[in-house]
Amino acid sequence: MRLVNPHSLAATLDAINEAFFFGRSLSPTQRERAARWIAQRRGKPGAYADMFAPVEDYRAEPLTLFTGESRASRAGAAHILGEESCRALILLDVRLAEVQDALARATAGMMTRLCPETLTSGIYCCAMCSVALWRHLAVGGLADSGRYLRAGLKTLRSRWDGERGWRGFPLHYTLLALTEMDLPPAVAEMRHAAPLCERYLRRTPTSGTYVLRRRRLAEKVLARV
Repeated sequence: MRLVNPHSLAATLDAINEAFFFGRSLSPTQRERAARWIAQRRGKPGAYADMFAPVEDYRAEPLTLFTGESRASRAGAAHILGEESCRALILLDVRLAEVQDALARATAGMMTRLCPETLTSGIYCCAMCSVALWRHLAVGGLADSGRYLRAGLKTLRSRWDGERGWRGFPLHYTLLALTEMDLPPAVAEMRHAAPLCERYLRRTPTSGTYVLRRRRLAEKVLARV
């Protein structure tokens, strides 16, 4: 399995996310190559908050998330990729000094952007960017991760509309983040969304990468509730 796409940080992260999402084993060599390549993107032009810079330019074409939703804003795409890169490095767990230094510097950069209002609400910039932050926090990134996540889940609870999910939040990307949290409020939110997941699984399945991921995600949600 090839993880690194030298022409795309997004594609590289997508391959890493897929491996962890489906529980596929990665060799030490695969982990090291991917981690070193991501680390080399740290602080380059286009990086958000001194994190990891995209290779591609998202002014022309939106970023597609792991669950298929799109983000058109260039700054938003850079922020999401930065959070996802930090998360990937934590999961890859490569202890090389250059990798750990890049992660530490990226973490410090993002910490300078978190304000007291974010700690109170758990929301950063917009809903999609907030979910990317939560995914980073859910694997232990940044400081006070539990406080940020609990605040975010409280805000998320207030956005539930009972029909299509959480107002303003991308349904599948949000569900993905919830499955990665080990917190009772996250389970409660998945319980609210369970009927939506059941409805999705009753549909006649079509082909496609994102359909497969969303179906597996729905199964993961139902297994947690």
